[in-house]
Amino acid sequence: MSTRHLLVVTTVTIALSGCPAEEPPPAGPVWSPGVTHASDATPVRGFVDLRGLVHSHSVYSHDACDGAPVLEDGTRDPVCFDDFRRGLCQAKHDFAFLTDHRESFTDTEYPEALLFRPERGDVLIEHDGVGTANRAACDDGSSAIIMGGAESDMMPVGLEHHVPGDRGSVYGSRTPEAAQAEHDAGAVVLLAHPEDFSVAELLSFPLDGFEMFNLHANTFLGMGIALDFILRWQDGDTGLPHPDLLVFGIYSEDPRYLQRWGNVLATGRHLVTTMGTDCHRNTFAAILEDGERGDSYRRMMVAFSNHVRARPLADGTLDDRAVKEALAAGRNYGVFEMLGTPVGFDVHADKSGTSYELGDTVPVGSTLVVDAPRVRDLDPAAEAPTIRLRVLRATDDEAGFVEVASTTDARLSVPLDVAGAYRAEVRMLPWHLREHLRDDAYGYLEAAAEDGRDYVWIYGGALYVE
Repeated sequence: MSTRHLLVVTTVTIALSGCPAEEPPPAGPVWSPGVTHASDATPVRGFVDLRGLVHSHSVYSHDACDGAPVLEDGTRDPVCFDDFRRGLCQAKHDFAFLTDHRESFTDTEYPEALLFRPERGDVLIEHDGVGTANRAACDDGSSAIIMGGAESDMMPVGLEHHVPGDRGSVYGSRTPEAAQAEHDAGAVVLLAHPEDFSVAELLSFPLDGFEMFNLHANTFLGMGIALDFILRWQDGDTGLPHPDLLVFGIYSEDPRYLQRWGNVLATGRHLVTTMGTDCHRNTFAAILEDGERGDSYRRMMVAFSNHVRARPLADGTLDDRAVKEALAAGRNYGVFEMLGTPVGFDVHADKSGTSYELGDTVPVGSTLVVDAPRVRDLDPAAEAPTIRLRVLRATDDEAGFVEVASTTDARLSVPLDVAGAYRAEVRMLPWHLREHLRDDAYGYLEAAAEDGRDYVWIYGGALYVE
């Protein structure tokens, strides 16, 4: 693998509701690490919450599949291909934005670039008679929308077809002309790895958004813990966390990402931010106790995800353009689902009977309403997590954000009289993970509690008051 790819509002009230005193009986499998659920299709103010990936690499990236995605006969590795497709279905994601590297993506034609396999039951989503995305079939009868894209000088996601002309030059540029060509091809133009750029550079690029978290970049910050895990695993240590909590063991909040996120929004620029899974299946090939690679696509895909609030079409269905419209509008938030799938999380602003969603510019005097989540299908007998709610405003200092209010109550009401970009955040002390963290539970839970620390569960997207 490459060294780069290792593992508002001015008088506003924020109200949080929905944290029940007791978890209702599970409607499905009791939560445990790796348990996933299909998205709740219940519309909220006309929008449906969808879950998926932004920034994922398939067999059409040169450094995926242990750095050998192409076999000696010139075909793509079928085992790695199947691992991606199987993982996407097991994670029960609604969508995946592929971001294959320019070297391979440029030469891969549509619909092959969409991992399209009609013999598996895949169906192309078409617009004006052109296949723009792949409704990829899963064995259980569900499906996920796979969209094409590239990680290059910028990261255009949701490309409906290749850009015309010299593809390599366009994908390898950060010019307004390149961004326009990618927009014309249907893309939302993002940027991966913002830690590599200054705030001034991020503001100068013709972007729709950039990442607020990236797993591979974040792994470097936890490299010492990761190496310790590997050594303990080699020694046969049976006290390691559940394999699907290994990411929990090494992830942290990256100050480089938080600073850039907040500093950019503090300038008044409205840019969407996403969480980059950056899965390659090229990091940790060892088979863990559950019989699966340490870096399997499924394991990476269930660790965290991007949620978007999409507007259904007139017939009630959702397609690739509905997902992209939601992302481009900033109706999104990121969830570390290794802590549990959230139920009931909602953010919107109201004024005089008009509702405003994430990503919107909110008029002064609005009320921002945030409903607090619970862990879906948590065992009623399990130790309940401690959930803390925060409201933050973007700043131009080293921190990137300043906390406006915080509470462990079910509802938080905060009058805000300073213009700017605001976001809600949900944090957790995940006591329900204790048995799954095994011998490491004390360090992660009791020690964190003693130090006054907790773990981010949900990064909310921004709303703006101007």
